Amino acid sequence: MKKYDVLILGAGASGLMCAANLPKKLSVGIIDANTKAARKLKISGGGKCNITNRYVSEHNYDGDEAFVASVLKHFSRDDLLRYCERNAIELELRKGRYYFCKESSDAIIKQLLRDARNASFHLGEKILSLTKEADAFMLQTDKESYAAKKVVVATGGESFKNIGASDVGLQIAKEFGIAYKRFEPALVGLTLQKEQFWMKELSGLSCFVEIEVAGKLLREEMLFAHKGISGPAVLSASLYWRKGEMSINFLPEKKIEEIVKSGGKKLLSSAIPLPKRLAKAVLSAIECKDKECAKITKEELTKLQSIHNYSFAPAGNFGFSKAEVSRGGVVSEALDVSSLESKDIEDLYFIGEVVDVTGELGGYNFQWAFASAVLCAKALKKA
Repeated sequence: MKKYDVLILGAGASGLMCAANLPKKLSVGIIDANTKAARKLKISGGGKCNITNRYVSEHNYDGDEAFVASVLKHFSRDDLLRYCERNAIELELRKGRYYFCKESSDAIIKQLLRDARNASFHLGEKILSLTKEADAFMLQTDKESYAAKKVVVATGGESFKNIGASDVGLQIAKEFGIAYKRFEPALVGLTLQKEQFWMKELSGLSCFVEIEVAGKLLREEMLFAHKGISGPAVLSASLYWRKGEMSINFLPEKKIEEIVKSGGKKLLSSAIPLPKRLAKAVLSAIECKDKECAKITKEELTKLQSIHNYSFAPAGNFGFSKAEVSRGGVVSEALDVSSLESKDIEDLYFIGEVVDVTGELGGYNFQWAFASAVLCAKALKKA
């Protein structure tokens, strides 16, 4: 049996950052089912991982906003950017807000591994059980037995099952009677009811839209796919959509009445600044004839306002196989906001995606992973 002061379950973004911030005096073991660390960091963002965003606040997350805000302040976007600068990790800013690794995600992975070099890595080991006996935790994997004073669960969610993702973190929470919400696919494309099948016929087209869902406004590109709708705007919208309606503004930066007024003899489908196939499809969907702008009646102009507020109810989503992250996890009410330690089970901590906090598309989830890890490490240093 191998013994440690701290066992970290998971060698992903949060697990590595936690280990990287622990003092050398602590003996630390890291367990992961994968044979290599940081598999998700490695492949995210086309291999250049979007690690944070120029604009980060608690409002970019599905979760208890007060809880999120409190955790983020312990390792902010600026702290992360300074960490990268200090370690010569070159970043590039895309679209004025998305921070990606300039060359490769390997840059931040290698730095995290360097910073966590005092930890002992046990990779390619599947977690079978975690129990607590007196003042020590006992971990059983398919290869070894471990004992530790403290355990950090950083096992992530269920998306990316092809690289070993699982719900083992929630199984641990369940075993200890800790409240959690089951994982659901998030940051994922949405499927359509038959009334919106016209969108599937536009597969391959994209446009800049504004989506309103559950009181959130999301402005980004939407992609029409053969299974439904996707693209950055839809992926972020999927985070907040449970069931019921959402609405799309196909012209968030224009007003249809001004387009009609200046259109003259142009057909609507030519005057509307969208790909013509899309313009015609949208007009058909809102039951407006494609006619000369000069001949549009007041009644038709009223109907055309639906271009700014096309409401519909998605049928579902593309599932875990296409999801970027998992929504759900150990509920924030079960954790001490100052440490992320379980309120009921002393010395058991939960960080990263296994916590019921999920960010929008755009680097928010890695920012959460790093911030929750640093906060937990600070608490372990004091313990």
